[in-house]
Amino acid sequence: MENALGTALAPIPQKKKASARIALIDLKEAPRATLTDCFRQFGIESVVVGLDAAERLKKEKFEACVVPLGPGAQAIMEAARGSASNSRMVIYGLGGTAQDAMRYSKYGINAIFQEPVERSAALKLVRATQTLVLHEFRRYVRIPVVTEVQVQVNESKKITATTLEVSSGGMSIKSADDIGAGQAVEVSFALLTLPRIWIRGNVSWRKPKHSFGVRFDTSDDRRRKLKEWIDAYLES
Repeated sequence: MENALGTALAPIPQKKKASARIALIDLKEAPRATLTDCFRQFGIESVVVGLDAAERLKKEKFEACVVPLGPGAQAIMEAARGSASNSRMVIYGLGGTAQDAMRYSKYGINAIFQEPVERSAALKLVRATQTLVLHEFRRYVRIPVVTEVQVQVNESKKITATTLEVSSGGMSIKSADDIGAGQAVEVSFALLTLPRIWIRGNVSWRKPKHSFGVRFDTSDDRRRKLKEWIDAYLES
């Protein structure tokens, strides 16, 4: 009887209390509803923001935002990065092509939701990036960021690709080019306030026609500039 009563009176689990806010900027109803639900699962409150987004981002604090990659996106990103309170916010792009993402790479887009927004894919992306939004950093943090990277494979082969995540120890890169694991490379890239740098490394893993990882050479002192930038990014 006691066990039955104890089970009956067990407290109902509460949803995780929101501890961060994300601005959903000028989104259509369907993707807005899906993304709101995905972020809610990790305690991130979604705030609907309309055409006054640029002005609000200059005055109102958000931990992240979702911006459609189309007309008006540049002004919104400039407002965010130029704001004292939102200069380091996590920026998610919505839709657009790889070329669109590169057009805005100087603003440090962290990740991109593909259109149409599918719940499973969106939830996977939110799960992978929510620690950055919530400032719950691991000791060896990986920062999701989409920017152009040049990969020098050998004297005659250089490819242009996009980053997926960056850490002080290496990076993951999206590219369909065929690069084998163990291949020595040199990567060059720039990140927001970090001017372009070059770092030696080796391809540590490869997913066919999808992406590969580069582990930086620990003897390359140029890694220090990246580590300093990451430390400053996380502390701001």
